[in-house]
Amino acid sequence: MVKPITFLDLPAQQKRLGQRVQKRVEHVFQHCRFVMGPEVTELEERLASYGGARHAIGVSSGTDALLMVLMAEGIGPGMAVFLPAFTYTATAEVVLLLGAFPVFVDVDEGSFQISIASLTQRLSDVQQQGQYQPRAIIGVDLFGQPAPWEELRAFAQKHDLLLFADCAQSFGASYQGHKLGHEALATTLSFFPSKPLGAYGDGGAVLTDDDDRAALYRSLRSHGEGKQRYDVQRIGLNARLDTLQAAILLAKMEIFEEELVRRAKIADLYDAGLPTGIKVPQRVPDSQSAWAIYCITLPTSQQRDSLQSYLREHAVPTAIYYPKPLHYQPAYQAQHDGVSLPVSESLGECVLALPIHPDISDEQGEQLLEIIQQWAENNQL
Repeated sequence: MVKPITFLDLPAQQKRLGQRVQKRVEHVFQHCRFVMGPEVTELEERLASYGGARHAIGVSSGTDALLMVLMAEGIGPGMAVFLPAFTYTATAEVVLLLGAFPVFVDVDEGSFQISIASLTQRLSDVQQQGQYQPRAIIGVDLFGQPAPWEELRAFAQKHDLLLFADCAQSFGASYQGHKLGHEALATTLSFFPSKPLGAYGDGGAVLTDDDDRAALYRSLRSHGEGKQRYDVQRIGLNARLDTLQAAILLAKMEIFEEELVRRAKIADLYDAGLPTGIKVPQRVPDSQSAWAIYCITLPTSQQRDSLQSYLREHAVPTAIYYPKPLHYQPAYQAQHDGVSLPVSESLGECVLALPIHPDISDEQGEQLLEIIQQWAENNQL
């Protein structure tokens, strides 16, 4: 009998890791430098090398990473920051926390990435309204795939906008032959446990090629301190990466590449075996996904709900990322100008995320596909 499939299987990952995590954690307990210990520096060096960036700065979460990079540029009241409407709330909430104005942009219905056509229109909207100064773009590498960075860079340069990368879900992905990590002024990472490279708690990082920005980020994560602890140069945050989490991430980096390969194999299995009436994720050209999330699209909301219920009855967990676009969320409705973003608005009704992680066996994947095929036949899809 095939073992039931799980949406995330950290116990299985721990078994594959063997003693790696334990040895790393024991070393932390030996030196007792629980804040900014040597593992943080070691991890930063590994992350920078992996992402092809000059610097990596470990921080307390992906959200704090986003907040820091905006703080560093003086983003605040009177400024507009453009970001996709179809993403997690953290991308928008940091903009509002700084008093700036989030401008929601529609996405591509196949890849779920930010739409350049919609971005062009939204910039025109803001310019015509004349209330906010266009200042920055946050591109989001959603679900494991890269945003259209070549077009985003050209757009940002043409319109004199700062460009940041929210790579919370996609560290490990590749774009135009290299790993994500230096597509923008700064790239923010999240190590939330469900991410492809996940800690056993919160954690994040910022990657950048800019020496001055790297120094500023290091100051901001530690209460704005200068060269000495009690030399307070600016208003900052308490946003340091925990040494224990750094140790855990160092252990996990040893198997990270093999896990990415396995995620890609499961995605290919799904692609080949899903019924033709179900839309599989469209690949971003010249890229390789980290497959944090494998999100299918059903023709109607009723069919999505029916399939989710059928899978639940057969002990297959699923999730909906995201049931509402950000401009439909109560927290952001006052910040939206009422412009329709039709793709983002329709996706929430029809998307469904299937389990995808390195510990799904071929047999489990094939069994899941058989269940979906049965549902499709029963519903004449």
